[in-house]
Amino acid sequence: MHAPRAAAAGRTASPTTARLINDRLALQLLQSEGPLTAGQLKSLTGLSRPTVADLVERLQEAGLIAVVGESGAQRRGPNARLYGIVADRAHLVGLDLRTHSITVAVADLLGRVRTEHTVAIGPDGTPDTAVVTALAAVDKALATAGAHAPHTIAVGAPGLVDPATGRLAGTDWTSSWHVGLVGALRARTGVAVLLENEVNLAAIAEQRHGAAGDRDTFVLLWLGHGTGAAVVLDGALRRGASGGTGEIGFLPVPGTGALPSASGCDGGFHSLAGSAAICALAAEHGLSPGDATRPADGVNEPSSGNAAGSDGTNEPSSRNAAGADGMHEPTPGAEATDGPPAESLVRAAVAAGDAGAAFLDALAARIALGVAAVSAVLDPGCVVLGGEVGRGGGAELADRVTGHLARLSPLRTDVRAGAVGGRAVLLGAVLAARDAAQNDLFGAAGPEAAPRP
Repeated sequence: MHAPRAAAAGRTASPTTARLINDRLALQLLQSEGPLTAGQLKSLTGLSRPTVADLVERLQEAGLIAVVGESGAQRRGPNARLYGIVADRAHLVGLDLRTHSITVAVADLLGRVRTEHTVAIGPDGTPDTAVVTALAAVDKALATAGAHAPHTIAVGAPGLVDPATGRLAGTDWTSSWHVGLVGALRARTGVAVLLENEVNLAAIAEQRHGAAGDRDTFVLLWLGHGTGAAVVLDGALRRGASGGTGEIGFLPVPGTGALPSASGCDGGFHSLAGSAAICALAAEHGLSPGDATRPADGVNEPSSGNAAGSDGTNEPSSRNAAGADGMHEPTPGAEATDGPPAESLVRAAVAAGDAGAAFLDALAARIALGVAAVSAVLDPGCVVLGGEVGRGGGAELADRVTGHLARLSPLRTDVRAGAVGGRAVLLGAVLAARDAAQNDLFGAAGPEAAPRP
């Protein structure tokens, strides 16, 4: 028997720990199943009736659950009370930062987005002006959602996030106003402000609601203006010693005619699969921007992985119609303005059928070089193609990458197109904020009750 398990064998949880575990289990069931009666909680948890009665009373006194209705119309006798989580017990803020824009989402404790707001950040303004504009966007979104103050804020930004300090590192690659905004949020709100690389947040969204829902281990390969990756092993994000896990743009690969350097990824995988390189490849195959089509959903995605590319601007908009996944649908007529030029070329090639096949095959061969390297080191079993280019290529591109990869690597790797859509980073930020808030409010009941990362 493994030593830690042997030491723990036969031990009984203290009454306090047992209550925390039971409370957490009940709250997780109420979140996943929706409102439940005390009898249903008893059946699902396996706890005794008195124990369930105690935890229901305890959670009501804490303001975490309340009676939300009655059940029992199909049976004789008095109706049973339905208990549900008090969603307004806490409000969460998710932020998606770009070079020239910020998108804010305000959600309740269940992660349901109440409002979403995007504001452009003028390229000619000072960093201080940008911070003021961004803070005003956060205030406006909170007011629209009827929230006085957030419980937790999660921020997705391009660049390296130092795991030791939780701060942006490598600021030469990031917008200075991003650093200023995170500092201002921490100083002004006094609440938990979580900072995470944007591609890592997109991976959380793909794992919870997208293409990697059936995987505990996978890699999200981001293809946009630049390239990047997020690594999830055994259900947990792996950030590396300096936060640099996923800097695949710096990966030396054949076919670039040069090598990357410590100060730039030109000559690395970025030079094969970044937007500029893809546009050049398209031109070689007779495809031009005039052949391109706009994205069907008019939504922008992050520009790069862990700081391996440039970014652009979103058009200002405000969205208040919730979609099926709790996120908001784009404003009718909204147009993407910061998507990489390669996205529309890849979409045009897919739409062109046989006429675009040669280009897609050549692009897939390039992408497969990066996927083969990832597979050789990590053996993730699954690679999701995200970003504007990955999403634009869809299954057509993913299947071609799979074919080339099979000739390069003996390791079986399932290559899939991302499924979350254009708000992967924002959805990931909301999910990260929800997890943190629930860990705080629901109580840390130990590993048995810990939610899936």
